Amino acid sequence: MAGSEGRADVVVLRGRPDDVELAALVAVLAALRNSGAPVEELPPPPAPWTRPARYRGAGAWNAR
Repeated sequence: MAGSEGRADVVVLRGRPDDVELAALVAVLAALRNSGAPVEELPPPPAPWTRPARYRGAGAWNAR
C-alpha cells in the first residue's frame, strides 16, 4: 500500500475488519517487531500507587 510518492498510506479500520485487513495488520506488526529498531532507553517503570495523605475511604461520607 505505497502511495505515488513512496509514502505508506494509513488506513483506519472501523467496524468489523475482514480477513485481508487483519492479515495486513498482523504482517505490519510482525515487521515492526522484527525490524530491530534501536531503542535509546526504556522509560522508567511507573511509580507504585499510594493514597494521598488526606485520603479517607467511603466510610467518611457515612460519618457525617
